[in-house]
Amino acid sequence: MITLQFIPYAEIEQLGTAKRIKKLLDLVKDNKIVLLEGRLKKEEEAELIKRTMEEINDHFKGIELSVIYPSDKDSAAFFQFFQKFRKRFISLLLGDRQGFTIIGPANIVKEIKRDPEQIQLLTDDEYLRRKLGGSRK
Repeated sequence: MITLQFIPYAEIEQLGTAKRIKKLLDLVKDNKIVLLEGRLKKEEEAELIKRTMEEINDHFKGIELSVIYPSDKDSAAFFQFFQKFRKRFISLLLGDRQGFTIIGPANIVKEIKRDPEQIQLLTDDEYLRRKLGGSRK
């Protein structure tokens, strides 16, 4: 069984960087795939990766992380300018709530494929079979 845990941005908004990263990393280490509303700051993503590298051991193989962010590729250049301005204004007021971040344990999430419109999450079926103790064929 795979557990997906949705984290609304409001739940991490008031946390400092260290507590945000700890919360996300603890969930992933508990073999949950985290769906985070919005995205982490670039510095927070780098710190999450650094902390992950420090905690890799026989039981925790690391994380897979991907961000899906709405694009303006179909908009005219004039519209893109206003769209970017609007997004930055909203981000300043409300935080970086646009898009989604997916973080999963590397022993379960084999690969995350993305384009601006969708994410495909490929899981390691062999690991899940071993974990569940079954022998699906």
